[in-house]
Amino acid sequence: MSTSIAKLDGQARERLIAWIQHRMDEFGITVDALQRSLAEDEQSACAIRYQDAMGHVWDGQGDLPEWLRRAVASGQSIDFFRCEG
Repeated sequence: MSTSIAKLDGQARERLIAWIQHRMDEFGITVDALQRSLAEDEQSACAIRYQDAMGHVWDGQGDLPEWLRRAVASGQSIDFFRCEG
C-alpha cells in the first residue's frame, strides 16, 4: 500500500484501522504477535552488512560472496556496499 495511514483524512483513516483490526481478528493475529514479528524482521534486516543494487546480500560471515569478490577485484571498495544501520 503506497498511502501512509498518517496521510489519510480522519474518516478514511478510521475505516482503514477498523479493516486492519477486523483482518487481524479474523486471522488470530494479536498486537503483541505483530510487534514481535516486526522486531524479528528488524533484527534480520540488521544482519545484512553488505548489499548491491541487484539485491545480492552478505552478512559479513565467511568468505566473500562471488558478486562482492568481483566488485572488489574490479577496484570497487567493499565499503561502498556496506549497509547503514
